Amino acid sequence: MPTPFLASAPIRRLTLRDLTACADLSEDRGWPREEHKWGFLLTAGKGYGIDDPGGGLVAACTVTEYGPQERPALAGIGMVLVAERHSRQGVGRRLMRHVVSGLGTVPLTLHATPYGRPLYEELGFKVTGGAEMVRGRFVPGGPEPKPATRAATAEDLPSILRLDGEVFGEDRTHIVTRLPAFADQLRVAEEDGRITGYAAAWPNMNTHVVGPLIARDTETAKALIGSLAARTDRPLRTDIDVRHEELLAWVKERGLARIAPNAVMTYGITELPGDWTRRFAPLTVAAG
Repeated sequence: MPTPFLASAPIRRLTLRDLTACADLSEDRGWPREEHKWGFLLTAGKGYGIDDPGGGLVAACTVTEYGPQERPALAGIGMVLVAERHSRQGVGRRLMRHVVSGLGTVPLTLHATPYGRPLYEELGFKVTGGAEMVRGRFVPGGPEPKPATRAATAEDLPSILRLDGEVFGEDRTHIVTRLPAFADQLRVAEEDGRITGYAAAWPNMNTHVVGPLIARDTETAKALIGSLAARTDRPLRTDIDVRHEELLAWVKERGLARIAPNAVMTYGITELPGDWTRRFAPLTVAAG
């Protein structure tokens, strides 16, 4: 396909009707198909893509906005993919510029692989942190973390939303309220009747991804991970903020191995809002 087409092809909003094409694009780049995650991102957020006249998508990405609907306070960009046959022709840069321009003054964040980081730096994103993806079969061992955990109930939702708002720093009600349907498990940590943390485990191919993971402290985060692991026979995967060194060491001692690092990058802000000391892992790096 000639480069002039890629320079002028329309960029359009994606919908759930594009789910198979998005999954095909992931597979084309050697990623898992991840239909479940794509479906969540296309309904909780927005997708953008460029059609290939021969069928499928040339490129795609997702945007998840947080804060007031009419005036978002933060947006996470993810799933930035260009078909292998059209790579290194500037189409990813064009798609990203379109998205960044359309968001105007809204602060942005994304998780960048080493491969994608140069493009984002060229567009003005700055590295402000890091996350480490770990994966493996959780092997219980050592002293059990003391905080008590239990399955979340509908009555817990207001408390979970209050805690999430404090820790994440922006309102993401539209994300949290989708978790009971999206995740296979949603658990809370509790002390004296007060919720001190919560975590979900959602299905992604043959794994369960742990996220979000929000907890008062590292012991509470350990208790939540352990309780989720005890209720699945799948390997676990999660993306832990590298500043939480104790939790990273603990999950590695229990069978999860380092898979890949990601740079946390921002645009328009020098650091993410909220309280990182209680924010251990995102729902998914694709949502920021």
